[in-house]
Amino acid sequence: MSQRFENKVALVTGGTSGIGRATAIAFAREGASVVVSGRREKEGQEVVQLITAAGGKARFIQADVSDEAQVATLVEKTVSTFGRLDIAFNNAGVEGTITPTTGVTVKEYQHIFDINVKGVLLSLKHEIPALLKSGGGSIVNTASVLGTHAMPNFAIYNASKFAVIGLTKTAALEVAAQGIRINSVSPAVIQTDMVTRAFGPPSEESKKALGAMHPIGRHGQPDEVAAAVLFLSSAEASFITGHDLLVDGGYNAK
Repeated sequence: MSQRFENKVALVTGGTSGIGRATAIAFAREGASVVVSGRREKEGQEVVQLITAAGGKARFIQADVSDEAQVATLVEKTVSTFGRLDIAFNNAGVEGTITPTTGVTVKEYQHIFDINVKGVLLSLKHEIPALLKSGGGSIVNTASVLGTHAMPNFAIYNASKFAVIGLTKTAALEVAAQGIRINSVSPAVIQTDMVTRAFGPPSEESKKALGAMHPIGRHGQPDEVAAAVLFLSSAEASFITGHDLLVDGGYNAK
């Protein structure tokens, strides 16, 4: 069995479901001790139980990434629990309401940007010093194909993910010479709770419609994004930083 992350400690925000859940489990499967973080304790503990039942090491730490005190405490508890921090996957995010730009409210804007942008910024702010103390490491942020390719009625979500890619590239330049690599992944439609909220429950009709958006002929699965995150976090990607990796079934190639 591959153990690319043996003796490494990984922190996953938004780790209670979907892409974050799949990635936390994948890190543990490959030897990492994992901190699963999110706002929903029940779901977070379920992920931890799955990891520990398979022989891995994990802990759930509840945190709202839009609150700096909670982010600081999250990183501190990660280090105090497992002794160090080597990898962070900043995945927490929200999609907001599908509406024309003229229908966006300030409340909606603040909600999306607080989680998707401020959350990534605060995570970077507190993770980078912890990684430096560990001698370096890797950070991956979750962006989106809608951070590179606009879609009507998703104005604020679009803007937030464009911002995540900008934060990723800027922070990567700042710490590139200090042994920290920072990249992002940009998924297209992945079968998660977020996609169900946006496009409705899975059905043959919705699968066909979502599949038609991707040249590969189908939507993606959380495990496929997890594989990309693990690659960017591994020594195999040692010369990659400031990069946004599309995991989109050809969506952006159209």
